[in-house]
Parts: sequence; C-alpha cells; structure tokens
Amino acid sequence: MLRYFKPLLGAVLGGLIAGSPAWAAEFTAKLGSQDPPTTAKHRGLLKAAELVKQRTNGAIEISVFPSSQLGGAREMAEGTQLGTLEMMIAPASFLGGFNPAVSIFDVPYIFPSDREKSRQLREGPFGQAVLESFRKRGFEPIALWSGGRKQFTSNKPLDDLNAFAGQRFRVMDSKILIKQFDALGASAIVLPFGELYTALQNGVIEGQENPLDIIQKMKFFEVQKNLLVTDHGAIVEVILTNPKWMARLPAKHREVIKTAFREVAPEVAQGKEADAAKSLEFFKSAGINVRVASEAERANLRKMIYPASRDAYIGQAGAEGKALIDLYEKELQGLNR
Repeated sequence: MLRYFKPLLGAVLGGLIAGSPAWAAEFTAKLGSQDPPTTAKHRGLLKAAELVKQRTNGAIEISVFPSSQLGGAREMAEGTQLGTLEMMIAPASFLGGFNPAVSIFDVPYIFPSDREKSRQLREGPFGQAVLESFRKRGFEPIALWSGGRKQFTSNKPLDDLNAFAGQRFRVMDSKILIKQFDALGASAIVLPFGELYTALQNGVIEGQENPLDIIQKMKFFEVQKNLLVTDHGAIVEVILTNPKWMARLPAKHREVIKTAFREVAPEVAQGKEADAAKSLEFFKSAGINVRVASEAERANLRKMIYPASRDAYIGQAGAEGKALIDLYEKELQGLNR
C-alpha cells in the first residue's frame, strides 16, 4: 500500500513546491479591463485579486485580462450582465448607456481639488448611492476607484478662460460634456477617441481634454503646444460583477471581494497621481506651454460650467439623477464647512 501512496504524495508535494496548486480553486472569475499592464489600475487589480485568493485560502481565483482582451466597455458590460463575464472595470463615462445615473461623474468639478474630500465623497453615501444604482440594471456593484483628473490642451493659447471662446474641442458623445464647452463659448465636436490625434494634427479640432498620463501616452503633446491644468473632470472607475456569480459564493467570500477591491483603492489613486506628476514634468521638459490654474481660477471655471452640465445630467437621468445631485450637493456642503 505504501509503495502506491508515495508517488501520489510526491506528486502533490512537487506541485506545491513548483508553485502550482494541487487543487483547483472552488470559484474562478475573469475580470476584464481596457487598461494596459503598465498602469496603476492594472497593478491594483492584480493586488486585489491576490488579496481575495489569500483571504479565501485559494477558494476564489480572479484572473485579470488587460488591454481590452475581453472587449471594450460595452462588450464587457453586456457580458457581465449576461454572465459570460464574471467581473469588469471601466470608466463611468463609458457606462452611461447602461446606467444613466452614473453619468453624474461626467459633470465637471463634481469633485473638489482636495483629494481627501474627494475620497470621502467617492466612498461615502453619495458614492455608494451611485454604486447601488447599478443593481437594478443587472449588475452587482463592488467599488469606485479614482482614475485621475482631466486637463485641457489646445494648439491655441489658453492664457485665460476667455481663450476658450470660438475654439473647437473634441468630446465623447455626452450631452453633459457638450454643455460644458457651450458654457465656455467653445464648440464641442463629438469624435471617436481613435481619430483624435489625426483631427488635432489636421486642425479639424483645436483642443481636447484628458488626464495627463493619457495625453503623454497618446502623444497628443506632439500636436498640442498649450496645456492648462484645471482638474475639472474626474475619471471614476467602476468595478462590477455578475450578480448570479456573486450569489453562488458564500456570504463571507462576497464580503472578502468587496473589502479587497475597496482596500486597494487608495493605492491606485496614489499611483494615478504619481503618473500625472511624472507626465507634467515631461511636458515642461518637452517645451510645452504649461499653465496651472489657480484655485481662484478653478472656482470661476466651476461657476461657468457646473450649472449647465448639472442640468443636462438631470435632464438625462430624471428623478434618479436629481436625487443623486441633491445628495451630492448636501454632502459637499457638509465637507466644506
């Protein structure tokens, strides 16, 4: 009997020593992301997945698929609703077609410059209410992550807020963002992201908005010589799961998943801030005309663009959107006291 047992024991020990599990995970999940592996977001996803594996003693294994391997935001959202994909992460701006309520994050200056106040808004009752709005759309919400802040670039000067008038800026297909530029006297041109570089190069449009690291990665600085740092737009990443998959997990495992992804959020936010700081230094050294708006100028800019964009959001999201705006403004007022 012993001579039959020894080879089996050796195989099991060999698998453990080699780092390959002797037993498969009880539950597995594919997590789709559009970001490449070089980003702070991807590193955060890997860390959260590892925490889940550790804290469930290997019962849950989450495999992260970056670089749109599982499709764009639309394909991943549809898959997560249907159950062909267990988990996904995507910017809120790409999910408005599935959940109009989440487009509140498209409203400019929804978050203040103060990062700690922004974190409290994102993780507090307001952020949780936005997350919960996904539940009735066929998702089980997990967490909101900071994805950085948007800035303006143009091939024309942006020396003051009056300089926006008459310029043509690229936007996503969003009434909220169109109203943002309308309020500045600029023209908003809806254009696919993949066509942006060529449109800037050819002068079809004169400016755009994106986080600093994206501006560098996409080489927009080659065709844009003026950068205005305003932090006017927030990129918010939404992590969602398929509700039927989550329902199959023991309650303690569901809590582990939510806790792990929320626990990693500050590290991801810090990574995005570090990437933005590096990009800003790069632009300065590359000879780009960089201007950082003062807090007073940002306050004036908010007064110009927030009301019209907020009203466009409410018109789009209806009573649900109005309730979220009211909750947000109440919380913001409390944080500013």
